[in-house]
Amino acid sequence: MSYFPAFLKLENKKVLIVGGGKIASQKLEHLLDFTSDISIIALELSTEMSKIIEEKNLHFEKREYIKGDIQNFAIVVVAADDIALQAEIFKESRGSGTLCNCVDSMDYCDFIFSSYIKKDDLTIAISTSGASPAFSKHLKKYLQKLIPPDTGVFLQEMKKLRESLPKGKERMKMLSKKAEKYINDWS
Repeated sequence: MSYFPAFLKLENKKVLIVGGGKIASQKLEHLLDFTSDISIIALELSTEMSKIIEEKNLHFEKREYIKGDIQNFAIVVVAADDIALQAEIFKESRGSGTLCNCVDSMDYCDFIFSSYIKKDDLTIAISTSGASPAFSKHLKKYLQKLIPPDTGVFLQEMKKLRESLPKGKERMKMLSKKAEKYINDWS
């Protein structure tokens, strides 16, 4: 089954990462594009993970995961090779309302990390529902080449117009034409 594409507002939502290796650091880097309210629990940290935690002043506990650690977290990412631990945390998340992602264990995921492009207010997510991460990676590179560097400036202009003009059909029509022209001018 395919995943429903949704953008979560992470403001005032705490994220927990269990694990400290290369994959954990990749997930951490992705999450840092959207929030800094991230805690990490791991026995060991990769050099990269340690560097990011120090630079971003993130909460880190050097220890094993203990049942109950996910309390008060909206999201938990389990980046540990221990399948039994992944299953345990996923099962625990069922009763706590915490969204869970166990890296490379689709059976233990409420959501997956899509490939994405982020330029200022523009975020484009790309997913093959796990069928081909390689395809997502190359499509991302292709799309990045198409997006002009001034897209952030354009989106700020559009945001100001939306905030300043009265709501209604005329505003919608004018904004739609402006967006269409901006995109058509790319080629």
